Amino acid sequence: MKEKEQGLLIVLSGPSGVGKGTVCAALRKRDIPFVYSVSATTRPPREGEVDGVNYFFTTKEKFEEMIKRDELLEWAQYVNHYYGTPRRYVEEQLSAGRDVLLEIEVQGALQVKKKFPHGIFIFLMPPSLKELEHRIVSRGTESRDVIQNRMVMAREELEMMKYYDYVVVNDKVELACDRIEAIILAEHCKRERMMKHYITALEEEK
Repeated sequence: MKEKEQGLLIVLSGPSGVGKGTVCAALRKRDIPFVYSVSATTRPPREGEVDGVNYFFTTKEKFEEMIKRDELLEWAQYVNHYYGTPRRYVEEQLSAGRDVLLEIEVQGALQVKKKFPHGIFIFLMPPSLKELEHRIVSRGTESRDVIQNRMVMAREELEMMKYYDYVVVNDKVELACDRIEAIILAEHCKRERMMKHYITALEEEK
């Protein structure tokens, strides 16, 4: 019986406000066969966000229970809120041969890299720190103190870029999506994956 090819784990992260959610929403409208993993968070939903679609919104107490039960692939505390990825769903999808896209914070991405070193790690970068601050301010959802905290954190997170496989500048959403789609296609065409597939196929023809 032919072994099911393992799906790709694609991890997209970057500073808060860089546009991860916007880019992922645009990617989902394209004809790319991947499963979008929904993260859990304790932060309140922003206008237009839907529970179970954008995030699983939960309480701090319930999230901490998930940590204790080791039910999260990764988790991080960011600006007084928890964020994390349910482990079981991701592992089931990869085993079924489906690509999984994780949109997570930088702290969480580095945790995932330790557990899935063969994942595809993409750092979404703003055109400039000035533009990043403008995007955060434009949301109109955070106080000046929170915005300042996010900018301090963003500078620290930019230093983590060295741990990623690819860097994509989010200057325009459609261009960023084009670059990410090209990365996914290139990863599927890597020699290591193609050799395994075709050697198995040739063996079956003997």
